[in-house]
Amino acid sequence: MTNMQATDKVIDEAVASGKLVGAVVVISKDGQIIHQRAAGLADREAGTPMQQDTIFRAASLTKPMVAATLLAMADKGLVRVDDPVTDYLPYFKPKLADGSQPVITLKHLLTHTAGLIYDYSDKDPRISAGLTDTDMHLDELLPLLGAQELSYPPGTSWFYSMAIDVLGGVVAKLHGGRLRDAVAHYVTEPLGMADTAFHVTDRDRLAVPYADGEDRPVRMGEPHAAKNPWGGITRFSPARIFNEKAFECGGGGMATTGPDFIRFLNAMLADGGAVLRPETAKMAMQDQMGYEREPGQAFSFLGSYTTDPARADLYWPAGTNNWGGIYGHIWSIDPVNRITMVSLSNTAFYGGELAFPRALRKAVYSDLT
Repeated sequence: MTNMQATDKVIDEAVASGKLVGAVVVISKDGQIIHQRAAGLADREAGTPMQQDTIFRAASLTKPMVAATLLAMADKGLVRVDDPVTDYLPYFKPKLADGSQPVITLKHLLTHTAGLIYDYSDKDPRISAGLTDTDMHLDELLPLLGAQELSYPPGTSWFYSMAIDVLGGVVAKLHGGRLRDAVAHYVTEPLGMADTAFHVTDRDRLAVPYADGEDRPVRMGEPHAAKNPWGGITRFSPARIFNEKAFECGGGGMATTGPDFIRFLNAMLADGGAVLRPETAKMAMQDQMGYEREPGQAFSFLGSYTTDPARADLYWPAGTNNWGGIYGHIWSIDPVNRITMVSLSNTAFYGGELAFPRALRKAVYSDLT
């Protein structure tokens, strides 16, 4: 293993501060794992140490795997990314404020440029965005979503949204079964990701989730409302992943481990591995917007795309893909330096949004470049 002194220091200090309960960090170079750490506690109250194979609620780490499933289907000639959503979900016809009904394509869904949003609670409280528990099936949810007014004309702006949940509906329809079956067939089984699924393979290995508190992280209740870094409230339902009646959420419904998810990232870096054709994998990691969603950043088919590291205030080169998960995770694919990394934590939001991920990314690049 490579000496990652700065990286280890960041991890150790975050755990010692009490702001991070625990994390699993895996870093790879040229497709080979060069550093792997399990730090802190998986269950603070029980004193259970974090293990390298600890399972986490994946949250939005689900998104790139569902996107890759759709792209793998495109490689088989089953679908095209420019197809209208209505080719597969005829009822999905949201309108603009003026009453017009624009064409929404699968590309719009993949890039969060479809005009959808994430929080519909004030418009239709039946719509669950995937973090809260529900007994609603995907076939019940998507017509409700399709009845909501679009926030902008598709392709003209960017807004993080339930787009990948709709994409999950398309994938399930194409596969002729459940979303979990399609993702397993095209992504997790070919890559040997045995603990990555829309259910928890071993509850004894599942990390207890925590949320930032006034003095230290608070063990999440069921449900749990937490102040988020954006000035609002995020409502979690940790028990959702055990509810077989809840729709399979393409935007955040899976569980995974550090070793599993680095397999996925490395497959994307290695010209698609056993999942995608080389040209498709390269295309998936390119800027698919043509304009910036915020300074120095656009969006690929997998996540955020760095267009200008200096203006984005990031430590990696242009062309790097990255995103995270609201339970406290981050990931990145750097095709220039051939570096992939994932940090899975059990601490929202500190593990994925605040000082820790920023310091961790800086330390990784200090150690490696």
